[in-house]
Amino acid sequence: MGTAVSPEDRELRALLGDARTIAVVGLSSRPGRPSLEVATYLADHGYRIVPVNPGETEVLGEIAYPTLLDVPREIAIDVVDVFRRAAETPEIARQAVAIGAKTLWLQEGIISEEAASIAADGGLDVIMGVCIQHVRARLMGEEVT
Repeated sequence: MGTAVSPEDRELRALLGDARTIAVVGLSSRPGRPSLEVATYLADHGYRIVPVNPGETEVLGEIAYPTLLDVPREIAIDVVDVFRRAAETPEIARQAVAIGAKTLWLQEGIISEEAASIAADGGLDVIMGVCIQHVRARLMGEEVT
């Protein structure tokens, strides 16, 4: 350990520390899916998970919603964590802006400049191409598997 904490790390730590509710777009109930592994980790660390997937009714004991726009307004979404193809992310970014989310997080391997600019123009923080679980674990000094 002992590595210096960069300004970016300080911002990420603050973002993850302030977040309470994370909508996971593309969350699957199928064992072995990365989305389920990450959502389980986040739930185990105190975050409320809101599943967003039209093919699911319930994941991790939470009601699943077809889109972000279907999540009841009284559920304030802090982070929209996306497990979808890059081509689908601009619409998800528009929905994240519409519901007043604070952060759009595109998971490892997902890069969309269009989605990033939509979200940023809408006032959201944008993180792309890294896994929220790996980032949180690293910032908290946990072993990353």
